[in-house]
Amino acid sequence: MPFNIASYALLTHMLAQQCDLRVGDFVWTGGDCHLYLNHLEQADLQLGREPLPLARARDPAPAADDIRPTRTTISSSTNYQHRHGSKAPVAV
Repeated sequence: MPFNIASYALLTHMLAQQCDLRVGDFVWTGGDCHLYLNHLEQADLQLGREPLPLARARDPAPAADDIRPTRTTISSSTNYQHRHGSKAPVAV
């Protein structure tokens, strides 16, 4: 899911650029979210972590006339930090 959120945030930036608007907040709402019993330890670990500073994407290229052929030039971000993942067995 983090990759999807990053993709949607990038799309939000691209659309705002095309519409000559400033980017606001990207708000995500989860539906049918659940937690399996064999993932409780990993959930507790994640909830107990202090958030890291947010990364920022470098600005994309100047806006094109049409968003469809646009290739983003965002190849890196600034201040990106991450923690090691926590593995959990697949719930069947």
